[in-house]
Amino acid sequence: MKTPFRTALAIGTFFLLSNRGAAQSNVELDVESRMPAVSGHEQPLSGALLGALKDFHPKTDNLGNVYVTFGSGAPQRLIATSMDEPGYVVSEITADGYMRVQRIPQAAPDVVFDALNFAQPVVVLTRNNKAVPGVFAGLSVHLQPGRPNPPKMNHVEELYVDIGAKNVDEVRAAGIDVLDPVAPLHLRGPEPTLGESFLVGQAGASGLGTVNRLAAEVLLGLLTHLRESKAKGTTTIAFVTEQWAGGRGLNRLLTEIHPDEMIFVGRVTPAVPVDKAGKVEGQKPGDGVILGVGVDSKNGVENLSGQFKILAEKENIPLQVVVVTPPRIAGYAKNAALPDNFAELGVPLLWPVTPAEFASGEDATRLERLLHAYLEIPKPKAGGFSGSRGRGISDFASLVETYGASGHEGAVRDEVKRLLPDWAQKRVVTDAAGNLVLHLGDGRKDEKAPRIAFVAHLDEIGYEVKKIEDDGRLQVEVLGGGYSQYFLGHVVLVHKKDRTRVGGVLELPEGWDKPGFEWPSGARSMDEPAHVYVGTKSKEETEKLGIAAGDFITIPKEYRPLLGTRANARSFDDRVGCTSLITAVRALGPELPGRDVTFVWSTEEEVGLKGAASFAEQAAKEGRVPDFVFAIDTFVSSDSPLESKRFADAKLGEGFVIRAVDNSNIVPREYVDRVVALANENSIPVQYGVTGGGNDGAVFLRYGSVDVALGWPLRYAHSPAEVIDTKDLDALGKIVEVIAREW
Repeated sequence: MKTPFRTALAIGTFFLLSNRGAAQSNVELDVESRMPAVSGHEQPLSGALLGALKDFHPKTDNLGNVYVTFGSGAPQRLIATSMDEPGYVVSEITADGYMRVQRIPQAAPDVVFDALNFAQPVVVLTRNNKAVPGVFAGLSVHLQPGRPNPPKMNHVEELYVDIGAKNVDEVRAAGIDVLDPVAPLHLRGPEPTLGESFLVGQAGASGLGTVNRLAAEVLLGLLTHLRESKAKGTTTIAFVTEQWAGGRGLNRLLTEIHPDEMIFVGRVTPAVPVDKAGKVEGQKPGDGVILGVGVDSKNGVENLSGQFKILAEKENIPLQVVVVTPPRIAGYAKNAALPDNFAELGVPLLWPVTPAEFASGEDATRLERLLHAYLEIPKPKAGGFSGSRGRGISDFASLVETYGASGHEGAVRDEVKRLLPDWAQKRVVTDAAGNLVLHLGDGRKDEKAPRIAFVAHLDEIGYEVKKIEDDGRLQVEVLGGGYSQYFLGHVVLVHKKDRTRVGGVLELPEGWDKPGFEWPSGARSMDEPAHVYVGTKSKEETEKLGIAAGDFITIPKEYRPLLGTRANARSFDDRVGCTSLITAVRALGPELPGRDVTFVWSTEEEVGLKGAASFAEQAAKEGRVPDFVFAIDTFVSSDSPLESKRFADAKLGEGFVIRAVDNSNIVPREYVDRVVALANENSIPVQYGVTGGGNDGAVFLRYGSVDVALGWPLRYAHSPAEVIDTKDLDALGKIVEVIAREW
């Protein structure tokens, strides 16, 4: 299936080119050309840069470096940044349609790089520049109890790409082949956006490669104003390739132009102290610009470091000088040498080379001002944050993309009500627990017509703010369960009581960057204390953002079509169930004579089936206990390369599933067979089996109801990588309608 770049890649997997601050860049890349640039596969981005910079007469070379030169004579100065990012390439295509990968660079950038990519969205770039959306597979927490030696999800050996293909032929038909790059897909943040980066509070941006995008924007801003430079000599602005793969692009460029002085802009890596007892001084975002110098660097005014110190003092720019490891140039032969007059410029980072990588916007503006001063470019007018993005989506996608963690389902409840037909909107009610309840039918004409209830839950997993710490961070408590590595170290949205949002980062655990670190595992691993960083330094600053205790937090999400009828999003659990009830209500219409059917969209299922329990208790008090409850929820499926097929083996695309056995209920086999018979009579594809987890119908058992749980097969439950087949959603909606009419 051909997927437009606009859909697959407009989420920040490319350079940041918006109006961020001091020097607004007039250089823009066409949105259709914005692509990830995994090391060694930067050609599409190089081509886009060449096109965007055509008025500057750019040059390129065999490695894809893109550079622009102004002026003439000495000194010959080079200002460079890297355009590539760490990622993967397809190394094998399996018979059942998954792709295995090899990391680029082949040595991990840090100890958690692979672990943080499990169960996350990705994009595969084919040889004809088609973007194919997919996900990395992950474990479903519901299927792990009692399983001996499950995968640890910490090594590239366990990474599988799922694009929704059923076999190797479908992967080939999508245009994918071995060696195609696979890049993590950066998430978009709350409005207003900073280009396509994820805004954290009002302080800066987060996401894998944030510093690269900031550095690239700074250099594009320089290019826009370079004709105004009064600096003597020749200036070359360069975007180099394969920096993560041994600095091959930089090695090629240095061999070509032989600069007298050079500034490398981007990630600054402090050198390891010679004294093992020594400690690398840490810098925090907001502290200013980092000037990186070599161990043997001289401090004279004629030296670059000396010049930048003077300029920073004159421009009132905070500057921290650190001894650094220079940009890596590695190979099997003698390499080009960095010029004696060399320096690095960057900004302090939090959680570098992770999906949480954070840089301060104020520091980036300072860096830009310092380089403008260095090139004697007149001060530009100040700009500001801007940019937005919109798109048309289906009703189902709209419901999936609506946020509502347990206990905070208001927006989801409103969206469900909006999607109901007009007649149903007038009849639906919200009960004391926040459940949305719709009754159909005029009652039972005889004892053969049972009282029936269908229940699907509105909520999704997330976190809740318990308090604001003195340093501005949010202490949060989990709502639901899952694997902490799917969430910690990733960006989040803080949903305020007025339904506006603030971007943040779920902080990584202590010791995440130390050798031997392993993620906590198990069903309750998310119960450990966690904190969210929102770019502030005090409780008062955080409160000024409008954040308060009781606000809820989620991972950002987006509905993404995959191959054929498959799709990816977080919170398919249980928006698929909610949609199946809406579909059935639309089909049934307002009249259902001789029947007694109630549809319940319940609250707080993920934290103990609370909404359903409240409804069941009230029904018992009123003498209206359902004879049968059909809980409509996920059938967590082992249809995944990481799971054991011993149980939960329901295939995506082969129909709805009777959740015959789970941790909370066992459906009598006579009712399993009865649902199967109804499905067969109505040509609805059906499966049945055993899975993990609990369902809303279980709380009705004590009152005498029979719980016949129904669902659909879901891969990678409770993660950003959830995958469904929409054919199963269609089947689920049809069987709900049939049961409502005929059970």
